[in-house]
Amino acid sequence: MPVTDIRKDTENLSLTITADFAAPVERVWQIYADPRQLEKVWGPPEYPATFVDHDLSPGGRITYFMSGPEGEKYPGYWEVTAVDEPTSFSFSDGFADADFNPDPTLPVSVNVYTFTSHDGGTRATYVSTYESAEALEKVVDMGIIEGSSSAIGQIDDLIAA
Repeated sequence: MPVTDIRKDTENLSLTITADFAAPVERVWQIYADPRQLEKVWGPPEYPATFVDHDLSPGGRITYFMSGPEGEKYPGYWEVTAVDEPTSFSFSDGFADADFNPDPTLPVSVNVYTFTSHDGGTRATYVSTYESAEALEKVVDMGIIEGSSSAIGQIDDLIAA
């Protein structure tokens, strides 16, 4: 399992996941830059993702939905705020309605993903920050820690393929 650390910080309203991969930074970056590769690792195996729009550039928008085991769909979106290829990107990630309009009843996270060389591979640091302790607790209760860990765990197989 590539996830090496998970920290929930209620003081800073953040969740930080650290993972190590046996691949160069550029290879890990490609997973996020290519929507077909990203589909294989965004969401836990039981809730695979389909990316509809994918513009990984500052000001870009990315839309996707995760499909549940009973065929239900959970739409979401990213609003990309910064990109420093291949080492980092930042975005807001929110839940959406069927037309990919933001759902104001669910939390939005501000995310910074960074990729650095580490022990001959890549260390990925995923930081998600929420606007309130309630928002952070809501996504934790929804299973974000387990879901993210199992989603990130799929990256090793994709890299090895």
